[in-house]
Amino acid sequence: MSRIMKLNHLIIIAMVLALSFFGGQFTSSGMDWYKTINLPSWTPPGSVIGIVWTVIYILTAVSAMIVWKAFPRGKGFHIVVGLFILNAVFNLAWSYIFFYNRMIGAAIIDSLAIEVTLLLLIPLVWKHSKVASALLIPYALWVGFATCLNYTIYILNRA
Repeated sequence: MSRIMKLNHLIIIAMVLALSFFGGQFTSSGMDWYKTINLPSWTPPGSVIGIVWTVIYILTAVSAMIVWKAFPRGKGFHIVVGLFILNAVFNLAWSYIFFYNRMIGAAIIDSLAIEVTLLLLIPLVWKHSKVASALLIPYALWVGFATCLNYTIYILNRA
């Protein structure tokens, strides 16, 4: 059983690393464009954003590992795992939409979808692991901030 758990943990880590890598590729592809758009004065420096996302990915991976171990199998487990996966898809899509496609308005909608998955996950996970749930709170707070930033960028760059 512990061998299966270790394999599941490795899969979770691999998924988070893949998300980070591909998201970084999309982000890098749009950095020249990003440097030319209007940003609010309260935009964090790229280095801060990178550190925050690294911490969020680590916390989310740990949360997912705890959920995998602590959550009873059944329909609820599948819903939670599905929400984690959906969250990852929306997360990756945001970098693609915003940086690669330069669709600032559409990225707001995607950012809201990220937030919705988190607001659904946190209470569902809380029932079985308060720690795993609490590890997702910084992510939800950051996405709320990032959505406001995204919206402000949209307003500042409307044609």
